[in-house]
Amino acid sequence: VWIGPPPEAIEAMASKTRAKELMGVEPLREVTEADLPVLVKAAAGGGGRGMRVVRRLADLDGALAAARAEAASAFGDGEVFVEPYLGGEAGGRHVEVQVLADTHGTVWTLGTRDCSLQRRHQKVIEEAPAPGLSRRLTDELHALAVRAARAVGYTGAGTVEFLVAGERAHFLEMNTRLQVEHPVTEAVFGVDLVAEQIRIAEGHALDDAPPPARGHAVEARLYAEDPARDWSPQTGRLHRLAVPGTVRLDTGYSDGDDIGVHYDPLLAKAVAHAPTRAEAIRKLASALERAVIHGPVTNRDLLVRSLRHEEFAQARMDTGFYDRHLPELTAPVPDPYAPLAAALADAHGRSRFGGWRNLPSQPQTRRYATAGEEHEVRYRHTRDGLTADGVHVVHADAALVVLDVDGVRRRYEVSRYGDRVYVGATALTALPRFPDPTVQHAPGSLLAPMPGTVVRIADGLAEGAAVEAGQPLLWLEAMKMQHRITAPATGTLTALHATPGQQVEPGMLLAVVQPA
Repeated sequence: VWIGPPPEAIEAMASKTRAKELMGVEPLREVTEADLPVLVKAAAGGGGRGMRVVRRLADLDGALAAARAEAASAFGDGEVFVEPYLGGEAGGRHVEVQVLADTHGTVWTLGTRDCSLQRRHQKVIEEAPAPGLSRRLTDELHALAVRAARAVGYTGAGTVEFLVAGERAHFLEMNTRLQVEHPVTEAVFGVDLVAEQIRIAEGHALDDAPPPARGHAVEARLYAEDPARDWSPQTGRLHRLAVPGTVRLDTGYSDGDDIGVHYDPLLAKAVAHAPTRAEAIRKLASALERAVIHGPVTNRDLLVRSLRHEEFAQARMDTGFYDRHLPELTAPVPDPYAPLAAALADAHGRSRFGGWRNLPSQPQTRRYATAGEEHEVRYRHTRDGLTADGVHVVHADAALVVLDVDGVRRRYEVSRYGDRVYVGATALTALPRFPDPTVQHAPGSLLAPMPGTVVRIADGLAEGAAVEAGQPLLWLEAMKMQHRITAPATGTLTALHATPGQQVEPGMLLAVVQPA
């Protein structure tokens, strides 16, 4: 049994350029100053790969080359095209329609989804139905989606995507498969889209109309990535992933799995459904905030802050949301007592095995790093137990520390894996008492932010070259995405250790720029 649309429909919609022709949309054949900004886009594939925004004509050739290279690497097809860019500062929203078609001529439209919160042109938070659309615009989107499905004789589940600016809808593409975000539609309509695809493949007919929509659903994608470091993907051991059962969790990872470099950094997707949009948002944010995630850096904190951001709460978001708000959404909010809790938990564990190296009455010092900052904490081991200045230690063992700070109880669950310590939602790295001078790097050192492959060195770049702050020096490829490594300051390139094709690990020295 063939489950899915006919191969001819897949082929017709697989190329974004051909799909646009079917829908009567012409890509830009020639780009002028008046067309800017524009989006260079891979004709094949998706997932944000092979896409570049161009705001200056001088950057067009470089964007075309980079998009072609990334598309060829990810999809085996380097064809790209150019279209007007209506996202970002243009205030466009990414809205899509779920379609389901049988072999008897019935095409359902199962509402709309808003997928405007994106990074690198890849979705982060999605919801159904798309909030704030007029009845007229919603009807137009549904009609266009049905037209796209009928144009290619579509059967099964598919998604028709649009960019919406005001009351105007611009066709983007049709995905001939289930999308990552399909659970929000399932939640709202009470339809199992996977089961319906199988029923359609078996020849069953859909009812004349889909079931009515009920409530609102929001989905967040949990990625192993660091939003504060240009969304760089993160790798390593996922020690623990536990999300409260109040939301639906779809994941292929289990505790102890390793996150590698060869695939998308998506760890899981969490979905909340409730009678109203506000309730669904609160439900999802609360579940993510309470989730236990021990392993590489993730975007969990960003998700929680995004869901609680005023612009999102009021449904005023667009695809430029992270362009505007990323600094505030990734600003560290340190818990000043988390390092102390880590030290007290560690002290309890060590006191049970082997005693103390120093006199128990002497102050003990521990150093931890978190969010790019170092913290030094002190405590004492007395006859009455562990003590620290400014707080009352109510309880301390290797897994739980309870502090009383000015009459307020603070409870910390602590877990440790090697030198990595998790205190609630705070991740810390235990630092050695005496730093190793051999691992220090000169100012201006460019270190690999992730494991990957050096795929390109900037044309003409060599030791002794003058560079400008922000100038791209080399490109790394990780998880099928290319990442630019730029000069940290204006100055001179005094060392270049990277070569095309070289495999690099996080922290490896790539180049050194001596500031002017």
